[in-house]
Parts: sequence; C-alpha cells; structure tokens
Amino acid sequence: MQSQLESPETSAVIARLIDAIRARESCVVAFSGGVDSSVVAQAAFEALGNRAVAITGVGPSVSQEDIRFAKLASEAIGIRHLLLDTDEMRDPNYLDNNARRCFHCKSNLYERLGRWAEENDFATILSGTNADDLGDYRPGLDAARDYQVVAPLADLGIDKQSVRRLAEFWSLPVADRPASPCLASRIAYGEAVTADKLRMIELAESRLRLLDFHDVRVRLHPGSLARIEVALEDLPRMLDSNRHIELADYFRSLGFKFVTLDIAGRQSGSLNQLLPVIQRHQ
Repeated sequence: MQSQLESPETSAVIARLIDAIRARESCVVAFSGGVDSSVVAQAAFEALGNRAVAITGVGPSVSQEDIRFAKLASEAIGIRHLLLDTDEMRDPNYLDNNARRCFHCKSNLYERLGRWAEENDFATILSGTNADDLGDYRPGLDAARDYQVVAPLADLGIDKQSVRRLAEFWSLPVADRPASPCLASRIAYGEAVTADKLRMIELAESRLRLLDFHDVRVRLHPGSLARIEVALEDLPRMLDSNRHIELADYFRSLGFKFVTLDIAGRQSGSLNQLLPVIQRHQ
C-alpha cells in the first residue's frame, strides 16, 4: 500500500512547486529555518541548484535557537546559507511596537535582501508564506507586496498541513518543529521593543524548552508581566513538584516582575486580541 508521503498527490504538489520556482531563474529565500521556508528552500535548491541561496536575517529578535535550526535545515538541504545583519532596531516605528510592527520589520528585511540580491545578481526573493497565512492578521504581507516578494506556497494554494507533508517527504529536520515567529511578536502591542526585553523572552523560553515544554510562548505585557503559554496537555506539568516556584524565581531573576500561566494554553497570535483596542488609538 502506497504511503501518503509517496502518493501521486504529494508528487504532483512537489512538481508544481519546483516548476514554479524554476521559472524564476534565480532566487534568494528569506530563510527563518522554520518548516515553511525550509520547504521553499528545498524546492528552490532542486529547481535552481547554486542559483538559489537561503539568507537568514539576524538581529536581537532572532533567537539563537532559530539560527541553530536554520543552519541545521540548510545543511540537510544542501543549499548555500548566509546570515545577514538587519537594522530594524534602528527604526523608531519598529521600536514603538504598534500594530504595524511586523510591516516595519519585514520592510527592513526585504530591503536588505533586495539589496543583496541586486548586488549579487539574483532575480527574485521568495518567502515561506503559505495559504493559511493569508487569512490571519499579517501586516508583513504588505511589506512583501511592496518589495515584490514571491510566495510560491501561497500562490499554489499550499496550506500548512501540506507543507508539513512535503517536509516529511523530504525528511527535513524541521518537519515537526512548532512555529517560531520572531521574539518581538511576544511583546504586547504598545510596549516598546528593546534588546533587553527580547533577551529576557529568549532566556525564559529556553528554560521552558530545557524542561521539555517544546511548543511555548512567553508573552511580555505591561508592568513586566510574563504570560506563559504551553500546550493544554502540558499545563499539569507546569505545577508538578515545585517547578512553578522555580520558574517564577528564574523569570524574576531575568527582570519579569510578575509571572502568570495562561490556562487557555498555547494560542497562535494571541496578542492580536489586543488589536481592536490598539488600532482605535492610532
């Protein structure tokens, strides 16, 4: 019996994706090391070989964990991988952290990638945006349109479930990795982004992963309040033994004044619930 990973449907999706990228002649993949951009990078490498390059933007909002996975995934694919410093921390619009923060961040990234592509004779910038992303609040998509960034997954109607299936087919090391947006996405809108806050969040999430909580978020709210999100099935473990006391002490040592556990569990984009309030005051 043929497995789903080897099905004609999967093979057809892969062929369409590779053909779409091959038509671009050369490309730079905006490479976070997540499953979406890794699938695009794999297809780009198969389509274009050395005329495809994966570039990871590096700044205080990119965790060392994300950089590690980006290196791991690019090595598994075989694609050339570069790290490129970004300048969003110099942009007051980004630091203000209003509802358009992601637009300012992505604008900086795509401007840097576009400049590199022009200087090195690469024709197109590709992103890992998939079809499911189009239904969420993502101002970074506006920046992608401004810089003519191509999203082959979204253009072909490939959703997140299909992306993971392709990653499994290619045996990518990030096939089952949870989504990992930038650290700034953990800071509540209206709270200024600083390097210190980003570092606090990175260290807090790293401690949770060391305790085998894999799909986690530490959200930073006004008053230096940390709101921990873990998967619903992991909530009881957060209170086992004296773990909650140890975590609270560690979080306070990082600079958090209050430490809370969200009993609703891990929720993608939960800070977007603040948007109607934030946008009314802009």
